[in-house]
Amino acid sequence: MIFLLSLFTVTIKAGNDTLPTAAVYPIGEVGCGNVKFLYNVDFTTYFDNREYRSPYQIPQTIFSFRLSPEIGIGLTDRLGGKHRLIAGVHYTQPLGGDWGDVRFVPTAYYQFSIKGFSVALGAIPFKERSETMPDWLMYDSIAYARPNIQGALLSYTSRHGFAEFMCDWRGSQSPERREMFRLVLNGRYRYKWFNIGGYGQINHKAKFAPPHPYEGVCDDIYVNPQVGFDASDYVPMDSLALRIGYILGIQNHREAGISRMPQGVMVELYANWRFIGLKNTFWYGDDLMPYYAEFGSDLNQGDPFYRSPLYNRTDLFVYLYRNSFVNCYFSWNFHYDSIRLQHQQQLIVRFSLDGLRRTDRKLKGLFDK
Repeated sequence: MIFLLSLFTVTIKAGNDTLPTAAVYPIGEVGCGNVKFLYNVDFTTYFDNREYRSPYQIPQTIFSFRLSPEIGIGLTDRLGGKHRLIAGVHYTQPLGGDWGDVRFVPTAYYQFSIKGFSVALGAIPFKERSETMPDWLMYDSIAYARPNIQGALLSYTSRHGFAEFMCDWRGSQSPERREMFRLVLNGRYRYKWFNIGGYGQINHKAKFAPPHPYEGVCDDIYVNPQVGFDASDYVPMDSLALRIGYILGIQNHREAGISRMPQGVMVELYANWRFIGLKNTFWYGDDLMPYYAEFGSDLNQGDPFYRSPLYNRTDLFVYLYRNSFVNCYFSWNFHYDSIRLQHQQQLIVRFSLDGLRRTDRKLKGLFDK
């Protein structure tokens, strides 16, 4: 029997690390012939202290770890298509809590890939996405609590860019749970230092099942075209990239017969030199989540700071240790919500067993840092 430890990370970029890039994280292999046994173990610890004093947020500290073992089988068919069947679990333990605070989230999915195309069905880790969701679509608190896509993930990657579609069925209707799902389409095309891309989302919140009182349906829809510039190959830095986008939303409250169309401009800057980095996001426009006070994250999955008409977030981060299988960074984040400046500290460590073989690539941490 031949024992083979395998990992590869595919990053679609023009130059070095840029704003969140395309990444795929396959798992290790041990096999004989055409069928292989697949395995991986991910471990993440996150300390997140939020010194907020805002009408849009609450101060809190999140300190937990998540252990995510996976096993499965893989094979290649006669046409070169690769098939993977993966099962695992995310074990999340809030530090300082007890056994009653533990959360187990199962992972189980089938994936088929051939010639740049990939389709996965089941409960799929978010890390399989080509690009991390931006914080106006995925609040970091939700990213900690919900490590899996529940539904489907389709993608195409090439040397020029990528496109992907996600169906995340977030809620199966019951007397205690609303029916909720969202569809997200995103992609990016790169040519030298220039790139275009964006996001489109349809997010749907329905009602509870009887005997819960009737509740109307709401829609959370966004379109976000973007243009970007990557100067990483032209400056003495690891990365320097700028992205400008316009967001147009439709927030539809069907029962009340009210529809709102929030819109605005977003500018993102990313810079990295060796072990230090900066990421700045500037938003100017309308309240992106006009029904957040009524439905919260059941309708809007993004960071509540984007309810502010003017918001700026500056992340200053430093890698304390980073190689192919460990990523440890500290990030000091400053939030200005048009009222006052607040701050947040994150210390995040990620370990991935897959990185023990591919020493030529450094492991990505949470939130693509």
